[in-house]
Amino acid sequence: MAAKQENLAAKIPEIVLNSGHKMPVIGYGCGGSKAPPMEELISVYVKAMEIGYRHFDTASFYGTEEALGKAVAKALEIGLIQNRDELFITSKLWITHTHHDLVLPALKQTLQRLGLEYLDLYLIHMPLRVKQEANAFELKEGDGLPFDMLGTWKAMEDCYKSGLTKSVGVSNFSCEKISKILENATIPPAVNQVEMNVGWQQRKLMPFCKEKGIQVCAYSPLGAYGKSIYGSNAVMENEILKDIAASKSKTISQVALRWIYEQGVTPIVKSFNAERMKQNLQIFDWQLSKEENDQILQIPQLRVANGDIFIIKNGPIKSIEELWDGDI
Repeated sequence: MAAKQENLAAKIPEIVLNSGHKMPVIGYGCGGSKAPPMEELISVYVKAMEIGYRHFDTASFYGTEEALGKAVAKALEIGLIQNRDELFITSKLWITHTHHDLVLPALKQTLQRLGLEYLDLYLIHMPLRVKQEANAFELKEGDGLPFDMLGTWKAMEDCYKSGLTKSVGVSNFSCEKISKILENATIPPAVNQVEMNVGWQQRKLMPFCKEKGIQVCAYSPLGAYGKSIYGSNAVMENEILKDIAASKSKTISQVALRWIYEQGVTPIVKSFNAERMKQNLQIFDWQLSKEENDQILQIPQLRVANGDIFIIKNGPIKSIEELWDGDI
């Protein structure tokens, strides 16, 4: 069984980050508003590894680091993988710890929960800071704190230099915020993970990151379809994608993910359904035509995860326009 699964994993291309490390071009997302019980999560992650996923994306905020760590241990125990180096594991620094002195302790806690000695990629989850006791879904006046972006990035560089993570990066950062980091950094961000799909194509950010050698990872590549907190039918119910999918005998999801892959972007997918897990990996042996790409460019654009829940009355960030530096 192990040899068969290795072949499946081998079909997933890799890209080389500016840190020199390789990353599989599709990741399995471990986030979600309603996580199932621990044992069920462990089984899901092991199943994803069986199917061929080698890139896993979690975060301290998701509450899934421990389950992913146990799944890695299980995969090693049953011989599904031979060593931890076969996996690419990302986690993220939450907004309660975006301060120079809190970054390294937060990373060490993440590694402890995962049961790992290092991460492959550590990201600043959002360009914000709130009090450690704050509830991210019910932020109130007084919860917001000034975000020392450069001090926090310096601590991320220290995490890299310590060997506790092989690459460092950001998430939900605008062109302007990345530019500020680059002006002062000794180690540039390897990745910027952002909302990206056919309904929000990141037309300003994409060429900027490409020029700077920063890999873009796409969360909500299917528009967070069916999510209760935020979500959109702009991808899965899109008539253009429906027509393309029918003409190619592919699923709508496969067309949406193939489009992202053809942009040079790494989609972070999520499904608990084994058949859909497999389908999401079957995007590498075919391509979209120029006409199909031109049709996708006609899709109306709207940022869905606009971060409005992080706008606090009298807080440091006054509006979503300020959060995204006008790119909304």
